[in-house]
Amino acid sequence: MSDAVRMATRDSYGKALVELGKINDKVYVLDADLAGATKTGVFKKEFPDRHIDCGIAEANMMGIAAGLSTTGLIPFCSSFAMFATGRAYEQVRNSIGYPHLNVKIGGTHAGITVGEDGASHQCNEDIALMRGIPGMVVICPSDGVEARAAVLAAAEYVGPVYLRFGRSPIPLFNERPDYKFEIGKGIVLKEGKDVTVVATGVCVYEALQAAEELAKEGIDAEVINIHTIKPLDRDLILASAKKTGKVVTVEEHSVIGGLGSAVADVLAETGAGILKKIGIQDVFGESGTALQLLHKYKLDAEGITEGVRDFVK
Repeated sequence: MSDAVRMATRDSYGKALVELGKINDKVYVLDADLAGATKTGVFKKEFPDRHIDCGIAEANMMGIAAGLSTTGLIPFCSSFAMFATGRAYEQVRNSIGYPHLNVKIGGTHAGITVGEDGASHQCNEDIALMRGIPGMVVICPSDGVEARAAVLAAAEYVGPVYLRFGRSPIPLFNERPDYKFEIGKGIVLKEGKDVTVVATGVCVYEALQAAEELAKEGIDAEVINIHTIKPLDRDLILASAKKTGKVVTVEEHSVIGGLGSAVADVLAETGAGILKKIGIQDVFGESGTALQLLHKYKLDAEGITEGVRDFVK
């Protein structure tokens, strides 16, 4: 990675909640005894009467949030992705998803970049779990700028939303005047004609770096940032796939049930192009630094370059 300014998307989540709290007194934040780690502690400091620590009881937290939402409030539930989507899955499905309540779920510390916490905390299945719940919006921002925009957009959207955030600082590359976030709309970051690289989360920046390396080898890659995995921007993906004929998905998540599977559904239904998935290949993670793990699982620029090169040639 370059020397760009870095910020963890979980930090941006905490700051965006405070920003929301100042303009909307219906915003409440619930946490499962992890306010320091999820960064919702900054909201608690600013608005102590609108912060509820539910203790180490994620399932109960989801039920409380569901109840609050029926009174017209906008609750944001916060915990590690492993616990928010895994431990509390039944409550999210039945108490929030089924009645389609206006609850937002912030899952922090997602993916392998949790690093040294190891496989028990590296949730590489959360997108698949949340994507399978009818009516659930699933968002995975690519940097701190996008994380802020996603939180603000989620508050405006009426219905359940899952927001995926990371632990490790990553480069801020969306910090530009023309940046625009819209739920369900992907962003073409670089146009190309030889292959389409569809990335989400921390992998978007790495995909851009990979595209620069591929260009040196004569491979013109189109790079698309899919921050909203559900609803997926089918039109954008189809248009690019029809142009290049080859699509590579890149995600810090299992290749089963995540972005790759969502894109595969679209391509299979239309026959628009062939697909290669780059992600966690049906294995659990392991302990190591975030950068070490991104490299090991070929999710850094070097690994993406290698994967795309092999696919194209």
